[in-house]
Amino acid sequence: MSKNKYSEDYIVNLEKNTCPTREQRANGTNVYFGKATELLEDAKKGNLRCTERGFQQSGGCILNFYLSVRVSTIRDAAIIFNGPVGCSHAALSYKELYGAIPESLGKPAKYNLNWLTTNLGEEDVVFGAKDKLIEAIKEAEKRYNPKAIFILTTCVTGIIGEDIESAVNEIQPDINARIVPIHCEGVRSKIMQTGYDAFWHGVLKYLVKKPEKKQKDLVNIASMLSYAWQDRIEIERLLGKLGLKVNWIPEFASVEDFEQLGEAALTAPICPTYTDYISRGLQQHFDVPYFMYPSPIGIQNTDEWLRAIAKHTGKEEEVEKLIAEEHEKWVPKMKEIRDKFKDLEIERGGKKIDVLGSLGQGRLVTQLPYFDELGVKSSSAMAQDFDNILVDELEEVIDKVGDFNVMVNTFQAAEQLHITEKTKPDMALTCPFQGGAWKREGSVSRLHSLRGDPRKWSSQAGYAGAIAYGNFLLQALKNESLQRLSKENTGTAVKKWYLEQDDPLYFAEKGK
Repeated sequence: MSKNKYSEDYIVNLEKNTCPTREQRANGTNVYFGKATELLEDAKKGNLRCTERGFQQSGGCILNFYLSVRVSTIRDAAIIFNGPVGCSHAALSYKELYGAIPESLGKPAKYNLNWLTTNLGEEDVVFGAKDKLIEAIKEAEKRYNPKAIFILTTCVTGIIGEDIESAVNEIQPDINARIVPIHCEGVRSKIMQTGYDAFWHGVLKYLVKKPEKKQKDLVNIASMLSYAWQDRIEIERLLGKLGLKVNWIPEFASVEDFEQLGEAALTAPICPTYTDYISRGLQQHFDVPYFMYPSPIGIQNTDEWLRAIAKHTGKEEEVEKLIAEEHEKWVPKMKEIRDKFKDLEIERGGKKIDVLGSLGQGRLVTQLPYFDELGVKSSSAMAQDFDNILVDELEEVIDKVGDFNVMVNTFQAAEQLHITEKTKPDMALTCPFQGGAWKREGSVSRLHSLRGDPRKWSSQAGYAGAIAYGNFLLQALKNESLQRLSKENTGTAVKKWYLEQDDPLYFAEKGK
């Protein structure tokens, strides 16, 4: 496991109202195309930056894209969207994301979506809306009697410079719930990770308590939206065999779960970049150790992930016994998958199966080693963004699997089509929110399932997930009929001249 100098140097300042953006603290970029070695060199030199696009088809909001739909599941809390009513729409997605999970798999039996909006209008923009926010806080306490009230800011409150902390300080003595301002205005940042950081800053500043005792068997895990419910079950199974408990945040956590984060023996990553801010803050302010890499994706990385946890919890002997037991069951299954990919390789003239995948930068550094373990390659990969946080980890991946093309963008369909057409992978992977049923020969499959997918075949984490997802990719690779028929019978929304460009980002500075 590498030790990133950036991770050692950055200090989480809880005297501030919120975090800096990923652009400010980690040279984040949302636009890049080139070799992974070029991206690594530019990152090391500090040359990466966000840039405006000359052409953009879509974008993401750091409030609604991933954040609000997850905060809304905190069981004994309420949310106030401090902005126009439309900014609260993503909260309603929680039923679609989590509704299919049966209670028998561990989803809390009693859960209600507790949320309000201040419904800001034109007059509020001109004259301010402090009184509206205070009234909303009072109403949230009256309606829901929550233990915490999260205030999610919006572009409107950010643009007019609304003093959220002033309102909170004024009303907090009269409110039983702990009020937690989260500065997640969409205009703050082009990097979605800034929304996570803003949430974790509020949690660290207002909710986490100084520990009266340490729980040597408690492990904090902040779970990404793109890991399914079965991944949660698999991780609980593995750590349970070591005699450890998991403190899951944020989905369906209680306010008490956040309060006891400082009591844990360790914070372990599923996605290193998502966990970065909370992990660092817990170490610096509450003496909770953490590690950034690896994540439990693939058999080899799951081994090392478990060993890293065992090192901090005094379970070194137990973990080797656990790994041996798990290998006896799962390694033969992995060999079967590798053999089947090898058979497909032979059928296709000896060309190694090429998979275009990734999504966030955390997956960039976890999935490529897993693909290598399966016996397939990724000549190209995509990520929503990239910053200095995972420089050392990217270098490790390049050393392991070799150089590859990297495209950094936030769901730009034309650019994704371009790299797919240029590299012509055997299979292109996408995600449920990304679209991308590209009209092409070859297979298209999902990179991950919805967060609330309860089916075993949707898991990716741990040993069970490594086998489940490997089998899923095998199944998808053999089914190319939909893509072939689409290519034969429908047109393409992108002009031919664009697809003929060597560089899909010829119109942009590519963050350099």
